[in-house]
Amino acid sequence: MLSAERRLLVLLVLVSLQAPPGHGACVEVDSDTEAVINDGFKLGCISCKMRGEVKAIATVEWYFKASDETEFSPLYEFKEKKGSIQDTLRFNGRLVWNGSKNTEDLQDGSLFILNVAYNDTGIYHCVFSRTLQYTNGFEHITNASKTVSLKVVPKRTRGMASILSEVMMYVTIIGLQFWLLVEMIYCYRKIAAAGEEALRESASRRNSRRFSVK
Repeated sequence: MLSAERRLLVLLVLVSLQAPPGHGACVEVDSDTEAVINDGFKLGCISCKMRGEVKAIATVEWYFKASDETEFSPLYEFKEKKGSIQDTLRFNGRLVWNGSKNTEDLQDGSLFILNVAYNDTGIYHCVFSRTLQYTNGFEHITNASKTVSLKVVPKRTRGMASILSEVMMYVTIIGLQFWLLVEMIYCYRKIAAAGEEALRESASRRNSRRFSVK
């Protein structure tokens, strides 16, 4: 029986180590801030829940303030699994939802801009409105926001901040997977120890019965 448990543990470890990055872990990574003219660009906006096991419903709203403007105006809204462009004058047909899909429990509210123009330079503001739904019926509303200062350039020059953010993202994911592996080994040892103790108690009871019969 113990050898079968070892085989199961090895299988679980291999599955966890071979899992693709990004699945099962939410990591908040800052958006890039430099877009190339006529290319596509991802406006990153990630807001992770503090407790992943709590069910939630979230909506995401984007606002935009051009470099020559003083106030923000509505840009894009995503709720109930549907997105809609609010600023159709400047962005009609050029914004695509690039965040969480097939769920109302949104953690990634990113957008993708098609055919970037110089007029897209400015400040983008992303707002998460999240309702946490606890098992006892209690609901709690939280808000989180991110700001992206976008600059449109004729040619890409990747900054050090972007490189460090990407490196930190992968380091965090690897750390989470290592923590999961340690937890699995710890639980396996506890289960194995409990099983061995139960076997010893069972054997001891059988021996006691034999002696009592004699």
